[in-house]
Amino acid sequence: MSAIQETVTEAPAIDAVPKRAMTLGFGTSLVVLAMLVLVPLVVKNFIIFQMTQLLFYALAVLALNILTGGSGQFSLGQSAFFAVGAYTAAILMEHAQINYILTLPVAALVCFVAGYLFGLPALRLSGVYLALATFTLATALPQLLKLGIFEHWTGGVQGLVITKPDPPFGLKISQDIWLYYFTLCVALLIYVAARNLLNSRSGRALMAIRDNEVAASAMGVDLASYKTLAFGISAAFTGVAGALGAIAVQFVAPDGYTIQLAIAIFLGMVVGGVGWLPGSFVGAAFIVFVPNVAEGISKGLSGAVFGVILLVVIFLAPHGAKQVADHVRRLFCRWNRC
Repeated sequence: MSAIQETVTEAPAIDAVPKRAMTLGFGTSLVVLAMLVLVPLVVKNFIIFQMTQLLFYALAVLALNILTGGSGQFSLGQSAFFAVGAYTAAILMEHAQINYILTLPVAALVCFVAGYLFGLPALRLSGVYLALATFTLATALPQLLKLGIFEHWTGGVQGLVITKPDPPFGLKISQDIWLYYFTLCVALLIYVAARNLLNSRSGRALMAIRDNEVAASAMGVDLASYKTLAFGISAAFTGVAGALGAIAVQFVAPDGYTIQLAIAIFLGMVVGGVGWLPGSFVGAAFIVFVPNVAEGISKGLSGAVFGVILLVVIFLAPHGAKQVADHVRRLFCRWNRC
């Protein structure tokens, strides 16, 4: 046996893993979870509402991370699926008197079908052309929701007002605290589902498509099936985020789901780190809290201040929160000599 054959024979098998670490360590995850659970107990109701916003925006950013960070498909149309999920929940609650909890799986199913069907013609597009197609979807849907033919269901330009649900089982907590914990539970379930998806065989196939479509196809990956599946799953998660947003805000209107929302979701993904699931929460925190910070610095120039803050963040950490987390971990290991 030659030296080369001996090397190949004796080399240990290495499991295929994603190029980026998708999640936090166990200890860090417990600390973050404890902070999320305890925060509502020590802050005011307005901060609790903002934290609820953070959670459902984080789900939308996570959904885009699966599509772009997982399969490499670029989308500027997430606001459309967010709107579909929100209106699905609002219509079911106000017109059909369905319990708000049951509206979430329905919103996920409706958005999955919509995303999957949109993904079929989008198979012919990639890069900036796919971005333009999804951009069209995001700009067209708010106008469609205003049409008179749908006004009975959607409320037209005026939108729909949703009744805020009370805590179940007679719990002695406020509505805002209950909705926060409810949204947190849903967010954790979807986070675990996304993590398991990306660590599964299907997840590795998606990342193979992201890295090199030709090589993935040569290895037997069905490009069409996995691309449309990624669109469907991303849309389903975004629809759940939209439904949670509608329930928390108690109101849906077409002008609340414009292209600015799609850009904000995309911005959250970039700031959090493309392909890093925990970064979805960091990106959501950025788009929820930083505009308030910018307005506090200058009300008249809040947009300019926000732009400056964003430029500084991108300049210092072009790969987002994932880059910062990696740097902190290296410093910690150096300090502990690990």
